[in-house]
Amino acid sequence: MKASEIQELIKFVSKSGVSEVEIEGKDFKITIKTPPYKRGKVEEVQVIQTQVPVAVPQQQVQQPVAQAAPVAAAPEKPAEPVNDDSKYVTIKSPMIGTFYRKASPDKPNFVNIGDDVANDTCVCIIEAMKLFNEIEAEVSGKIVKVLVDDGSPVEYDQPLFLVDPN
Repeated sequence: MKASEIQELIKFVSKSGVSEVEIEGKDFKITIKTPPYKRGKVEEVQVIQTQVPVAVPQQQVQQPVAQAAPVAAAPEKPAEPVNDDSKYVTIKSPMIGTFYRKASPDKPNFVNIGDDVANDTCVCIIEAMKLFNEIEAEVSGKIVKVLVDDGSPVEYDQPLFLVDPN
């Protein structure tokens, strides 16, 4: 969860008069407490983020136990698709926001894998500060891969799509 979203949540809780709110996601937990006698003032905010690196040490511990040959052979196979991806053009996010593949839940996706796109083809929408911004391909070609899940937050310059240029 982003700092701005946390700040908005704190403001909302302060105005609502709720004494305690706890939100837990896949990689974070937020608890906001206000004293019951001081409505509108947040007394305590606790943000706990657990990142994926918790799993990384387990893998690092297991790797030395495994034989060196399989570990050395594993990186060679993924290296081939990386070289294949280098021939594609990446459509990147021009802003921070929330990525949407369609204009509304009942509408079809702007583009799917295998669709042809032109420079001015709208490929997605990024919502930033309640504004919906249409993102154009700015390249002609065929969509090869969608790199972001619908409704996911995206960062500036984050890859969104891979396009095989014409």
